[in-house]
Amino acid sequence: MKKDTNKILHGIASAPGFAIAQAHIYLKDREEISDSNITDTDEAVKSLNEALAKSKKELNKIFSLAIDKLGEKRAAIFEAQLMILDDPILISNIVKRIKEEKKLPEYIVDDEISKYQQLMNLAHETYMKERSHDIEDIKNRIIRNLKKKKWKSRIESDVIVVARSISPSDTVLFSRVNVKAYVTDLGGLTSHASIVARSLSIPAVVGLHDSTTLIEDGDLLIVDGFHGDIIINPDEETLNKYKDKIERLSKADKELRELKDEPAVTKDGKEVKLMANLDLSEEVELIFQNGAKGVGLVRTEQLFDNAESFPEEEEQYLYYKSLSEKIYPETVIIRAFDIGGDKVLPVDLKEPNPFLGWRGIRLLLDNPNLFKTQVRAVLRASVNKNIKFMIPMVTELAEIRKFKMILEDCKEELRKEGHSFDKGLKIGVMVEIPSAAVMAKEFAEQVDFLSIGTNDLIQYLLAVDRVNEILSPLYQEFHPAVIRTLSHIIKEGKKAKIMVSLCGEMSSDPVAVPLLVGLGLDCLSMSVSAVPMIKKIIRHISFKECKALAEKCLSLSTEIEINNKLHIFFTNNVLTTSEDFLGEIQ
Repeated sequence: MKKDTNKILHGIASAPGFAIAQAHIYLKDREEISDSNITDTDEAVKSLNEALAKSKKELNKIFSLAIDKLGEKRAAIFEAQLMILDDPILISNIVKRIKEEKKLPEYIVDDEISKYQQLMNLAHETYMKERSHDIEDIKNRIIRNLKKKKWKSRIESDVIVVARSISPSDTVLFSRVNVKAYVTDLGGLTSHASIVARSLSIPAVVGLHDSTTLIEDGDLLIVDGFHGDIIINPDEETLNKYKDKIERLSKADKELRELKDEPAVTKDGKEVKLMANLDLSEEVELIFQNGAKGVGLVRTEQLFDNAESFPEEEEQYLYYKSLSEKIYPETVIIRAFDIGGDKVLPVDLKEPNPFLGWRGIRLLLDNPNLFKTQVRAVLRASVNKNIKFMIPMVTELAEIRKFKMILEDCKEELRKEGHSFDKGLKIGVMVEIPSAAVMAKEFAEQVDFLSIGTNDLIQYLLAVDRVNEILSPLYQEFHPAVIRTLSHIIKEGKKAKIMVSLCGEMSSDPVAVPLLVGLGLDCLSMSVSAVPMIKKIIRHISFKECKALAEKCLSLSTEIEINNKLHIFFTNNVLTTSEDFLGEIQ
C-alpha cells in the first residue's frame, strides 16, 4: 500500500460500491493472557465449559441474524464456527492440558487454538490463511467469556468502519447500524468478511496493511470499492465528484433493472446470449430479476461447502432437478466438481503446488465412484432436456474419452434401473489450460460446446498466481497472448459449429465486452448482478465496429496498447451514447 500527496490509500477492492462517511476506528481489545498456575483444575474446567456454552449462545444469535440477512447458504459460515466449539478432539485436548499443566484455561485455549492457526497460515492456499482469521474470532470469544468480559459492540450509525481485521460476525452485527463501508489492514477477496460484505452490498476495501495508523477516528473518507481506493479528508471538488458518482450510479441501477425483458442485441442486430454464473441456490430469483438467459455455470462445489463428505446421489439429484425446473425453459450448464487447488476439498490432502496438482477432472477420474454419483444425478435430473454438463481442468483428449465412457456406463445403469433421462445430454469442456486452448480444434470435435474459463486460463498462460498480491500487475486479461488465445479457441469452435461461451470474470468487465463480442463469442456467462450492465453495453455497440476493434487488438504487441485501444473505444462508443453511469466506475 502506498499513500500519495492526495491522501489516497490503495488496497484490494473486495466489495463494489461507493461510500462517503466519517471513519470509525474499530480496535478490538486484545486480552492479556497469563500463564499463571492454578490449583483447582475442576473449577477451571467448569469455567471452560461455561465459556464454551456462552460462546455458542452468542454465535447462535449471530447465526439467526445471518440467516435473515444472507440466506441459509452464506450463513453457514457461522454454523461452521459453531462446529469448532463442538469439536471433541479440540475440547478434550484443552481439558487434558488444563489438568496436566495446571495453567489458567485462557492460556491453554489461546495456545491450543493458535496451533491450528499456525498450520493454516503455513498453507499455500489463500483460502486457508483467510480461515485462520475466523478461528481467531472464536478463540477471542472463548477467552473473553472465560474472563467474564462483555463485548463492547457500540458503534455509531452511518460510519465507515476501519479495522485491523473484521470477523464475519462483526460484519453481520455492524449491518444493524447501517455501516456504510469497511476498510481493513488484513484480508483478501476470499475472506468471509469480504464475502459477507458483497452479500450485503456494502462497499469494502481490504489488505491495506496500515490503514488503522494512517486514518484517524472521525476523518471523512471516500471508499471506492470498484478500484480499491480510500480518499482521506477529500477536497470539495473530489467530494462533489464522488457524490455525483453515487447519485448517477443509483439512477443507472434503476435504468438497468428496466432492461430485464430486453434482448442483448447490438445496434446492427447481433444477439449475444447473457447467462449467469451460479454459486448459491438463493441467487436463482436474481437470474430472472436481472434478465439472464439461463445459467452458464453451476459451481457444484457449493453442495459440499462446510460438509465433511461428498453429497449422495439423491441429494445431488434433487438439487439439480429443482434448478432445472426453476430455470426451464432456459438452459442450465452444470460443471462437474471442480475441486483441488484453491477449491474446497473435503479430504485431507496436502500438495506442494495444489494449482498444478490433483484437481478437476484428474481427481474425478481417479475417483470413478464419486464421479459416477454426480453423473448419474445429473442424468436423472435432465428429463426436461435443459441441462448440459461440462468437465473442468481438461488437458488431453484421453480425459474426454474416459469421461464419455463413464457417461455411457451411467446411462446403461439408469436404463436397467428404469430411470428416465435426456439421452442426448449435451456435454462440454472448460478451456482453462494452455494445452486445451492449443488443442481447441480436436476438443471441439469431441464435445457439444466449449466454455472458456479466463480466470485460470490467464493464470496458467502467463504463469501468474491470480491471488498473489505481489504479482497482481502481471495478471493481465488484455495481454496479447490472452487475446490471441481467445481468438484461436473461438475460431476453432465456430469451425466445428459448436457453441463457445466465456464464463470467467472477464465477461463482466465492461471495457472487455466490445472485444469479446468482436472476437465472435455468442454467449457470455457472468455474475448475475453484472447482467443488466453488460446488456446495456451490448445494446450501445455495433458488431461491425467491435469486429474491427478485435482485429486491431490482435495485431498489437503489448498489453498497454490493447488496454488503451479498448478504453478509447469504450469512451467513444459507449459513454458518448449513454446517459447512464456506465464506465464511470471503471
